[in-house]
Amino acid sequence: MYFELNKFIEEAIVERAGSLFEKDLALSGKLLRERIQDRSLLVIGGAGTIGSSFIKAALHYNPKRLYVIDNDENGLTELVRDIRSSFNLPADFEIKTYPIDFGDPVFEKILINEGPFEIVANFAAHKHVRSEKDPYSIEAMLHNNIIKAKRLLDLLCIHKPEHFFCVSTDKAANPVNVMGASKKIMEYLILAYSSKIKITTARFANVAFSNGSLLFGFTQRLMKNQPLSSPSNIKRYFVSPQESGQLCLLACITGENGDIFFPKLGEENMKTFAEIAEKYLHKLGFTPEHCQSEQEAIQKAQQLNAGSKTYPVYFFTSDTSGEKTFEEFFTDEEELDTNSFSQLGIIKNAARLPLEEMDVIVQNIEAIFKDDKVSKSDIIAKLKEILPSFHHIETGKSLDQRM
Repeated sequence: MYFELNKFIEEAIVERAGSLFEKDLALSGKLLRERIQDRSLLVIGGAGTIGSSFIKAALHYNPKRLYVIDNDENGLTELVRDIRSSFNLPADFEIKTYPIDFGDPVFEKILINEGPFEIVANFAAHKHVRSEKDPYSIEAMLHNNIIKAKRLLDLLCIHKPEHFFCVSTDKAANPVNVMGASKKIMEYLILAYSSKIKITTARFANVAFSNGSLLFGFTQRLMKNQPLSSPSNIKRYFVSPQESGQLCLLACITGENGDIFFPKLGEENMKTFAEIAEKYLHKLGFTPEHCQSEQEAIQKAQQLNAGSKTYPVYFFTSDTSGEKTFEEFFTDEEELDTNSFSQLGIIKNAARLPLEEMDVIVQNIEAIFKDDKVSKSDIIAKLKEILPSFHHIETGKSLDQRM
């Protein structure tokens, strides 16, 4: 079943040979090298798909030191193996990885003892819509995406980098789920701190086959002879893992303070997960066999053998909470710069709140969880008070109730 996944992503998902940002990288090449060469990088959440792609994009410009923070110890091990197997690194290049949480007290010791770091990028985030299924998961999400992000910003005001990047999401534009709302509040937070340090961020599309994504799940299901299942009515933009890292690098290094970057993709670039599932199976030599229920799909998957030419799929109309049927990178009220880059747009002068007001907002979020009995609906009501643009979609169903 193995084939070159990168080629499939290029041909069937993003439908372009080479990177979307190839021209922008070329035009910014001199500036990127000037600002990265011989510098030190600290990448938080660097073992994930986007963080590791950012690192690989940056390594082309010869940084001197790379420090990576991630609580995924196995992911860090693979990252080092991957880097040392892919790059002809100079003998004096320094790479260190730390399997810790950036919210732990030990993290500050790294800033104090191993810094200064000219470039700091934070990719540590709860990124799944499914993580809003209950108050416990929501608390962990808001703690990671907002509260720990604020602590990091407070530390960086003491140990100031030349460039700080914190990843956002397209779901922050007109949010309908808690993850998007948490990232919109995070955007307000980093913009409030932009008066103290240089900060940029990016909203971008789904990263094809990123760790934990639905497309990544397709690969896992195939390896285990399990059916493919996906909503049929959810449209998304996609970028390749390589493009995700390049987008974040361009935003981090070339962006002006407070800029929010996004890829220039039109509605014609959107695809449904069901469409990709069928293309994936065709690429592997299978004909999709459409099933009417999860149970039917599971039964037919159990009958698969080495000679099978069909593969069971179950496609359904999405009915889970927080699921927007389409994707958008900006709102009508936001000021756009679509001329500075070939394939990147920038939201300029984004709405922001005073730092003092953000301090109160974060304190209010922390206060929500002092009540051990707080419910999901209570949390969402509080978030709507903080973020009037948050229009939550609640159906009473979670993605954990789907295959």
